[in-house]
Amino acid sequence: MARRIIEITGPEAKDFLQGLVTNDIQKLSEGLVYAALLTPQGKYIADFFLVPANDAIWLDVDEDLAPSLMQRLSMYKLRADVTLTETNVKVRRGTGEPPKGALDDPRHPALGWRLYGSEEGDDGSDWESIRVAHCIPETGVELTPDTFILEVGFERLNGVDFRKGCYVGQEIAARMKHKTELRKGLATVEIDGSVPVGTPITAGGKPVGTVYTQADNQAIAYLRFDRAKGDMEAGDATLRMAE
Repeated sequence: MARRIIEITGPEAKDFLQGLVTNDIQKLSEGLVYAALLTPQGKYIADFFLVPANDAIWLDVDEDLAPSLMQRLSMYKLRADVTLTETNVKVRRGTGEPPKGALDDPRHPALGWRLYGSEEGDDGSDWESIRVAHCIPETGVELTPDTFILEVGFERLNGVDFRKGCYVGQEIAARMKHKTELRKGLATVEIDGSVPVGTPITAGGKPVGTVYTQADNQAIAYLRFDRAKGDMEAGDATLRMAE
């Protein structure tokens, strides 16, 4: 879990973020805020946690995404009275008794807590099993530049707010929200066998989707729901929707 913490300061920091990210910055008064930055076409750029830090806001993002995210935030900053600074703050996480100062992971209770300070790492929890059991996407695995956030469960994961007003990509997200139902998306499936991440899924010779993270005879899969019925195939493995 390599993370980078970007510090955002300045009198316009909250307004700056409010106009960019998928969630409501005002929720920082309650703890961590999970959010994403989207393209104007509504597709995923990065997901991250926003952290209340006295007079600053910390942005906790996957280390691989940090340089490009920093560049994009700097581009959006223009003349806003905001300063972006890379920090040496580290992240610990766990699912047991939270240490003093830890904050609840807002995506799901099973994901436990996150603690910001001078130490990094975790308590040895089986994160892959937790993610698969609760269908929680991971940066760079299920979350890629082709992702629409509602198809990967951002509403269920408390990562998007539909009442906060405009942000980049908001129109597309709102349009998908008000469809009758999503035709594609992530789901936890049962799997007999093991296949590489990215293996295509078929049923009756027709494409159904893609297999991603696997753990404990289950997997997270991206599916066309109208075709995800009965037994499905992915390489040498057999899949079916989880009960």
